[in-house]
Amino acid sequence: MSPVIIFNIQLLLGYVAWLLCLRTYLWPRLKSMDRVEVQRAIATLHSFRFFGLVFILPGVVGNLPASFATFAAYWDLATGVLAMLALLTARIRPLFWLFVAAFNLVGMVDLMLDYYHAVRIGLPALAGQLGAAYAIPIIYVPLLMITHVTAFYLLLRAQPKAVRAFVGDAAAA
Repeated sequence: MSPVIIFNIQLLLGYVAWLLCLRTYLWPRLKSMDRVEVQRAIATLHSFRFFGLVFILPGVVGNLPASFATFAAYWDLATGVLAMLALLTARIRPLFWLFVAAFNLVGMVDLMLDYYHAVRIGLPALAGQLGAAYAIPIIYVPLLMITHVTAFYLLLRAQPKAVRAFVGDAAAA
């Protein structure tokens, strides 16, 4: 089997495995959690996005095109810092929600543009150049994309009327 086919199969199965995990274990828990706590959990995961700097660390990956490696590394770093800022401002709700929206927007744009750049440079054929970082696109990226979609879904869905009434009563007190 060619490296391109293996890479694409593994990437697809990474999404399948994480979606099965989300459906079976995470979604029931996330639905029962407070909106802030859900977003804090997702931000905690994304606060580790500084790990993307590995793409520009000499000796870890091979000769990836700089256009891909540099973009992926710094946008991951930006997403991680924004996620950390969300966590640090959890008690200042307007700032918290701003940083939650920001890290999810920047992170999702990063991943979509990384996919675009990866296709453009033929990354699946260069997958061996990733070295130890091979697990990032196969295991980590599907989880990140799925949690961004989950975060946006939970941000945009309407709160139940009882919750809105309770929050309104608490704010008035």
